[in-house]
Amino acid sequence: MSTENTGPVTSEKDLDFLRLTITLSHQVKAEGRHPFGAVVVDEHGTVVSSKGNNSMPPEGDPTQHAELRAAAEAFGRLSPDQLSRSTLYSSAEPCAMCAGAVYWTGIGRVVYGLSEESLLGITGDNPENPTLSLPCREVFSRGQLQISVVGPLLEDEAAAPHRDFWQ
Repeated sequence: MSTENTGPVTSEKDLDFLRLTITLSHQVKAEGRHPFGAVVVDEHGTVVSSKGNNSMPPEGDPTQHAELRAAAEAFGRLSPDQLSRSTLYSSAEPCAMCAGAVYWTGIGRVVYGLSEESLLGITGDNPENPTLSLPCREVFSRGQLQISVVGPLLEDEAAAPHRDFWQ
């Protein structure tokens, strides 16, 4: 069974990596894409993968969320044992699809900024973000792997690139 980990495991490094994803979400937004960013960091603090969202039409693939892209790239670079000791940092809470990617790649920890619930409050019923109200903790709780989750953190900072994007 998966476990929650929202306690005092947050460090300055966690906040720094989370801010890196928020910076990435601003960069992706400047490129005209949905403002989401994710990085995978190994147990030594090395960024293994850094990805922005590439799911926005017309050329974007709806399965190419930042978290899924970062997890897939990390899977190609790290062993299963290394992945289990790695962290995926995301500017927003991983959706059900991305939580599945984290689960199936075996990444052991997730730290996120903006909650899915807060994101829905910003995006509303925008057809480009048909939010599933399914928290990543709920997805992970249904599996056999233990995945620690920390978040939401820095929600105001993480929400900034979204505020004028979804209008």
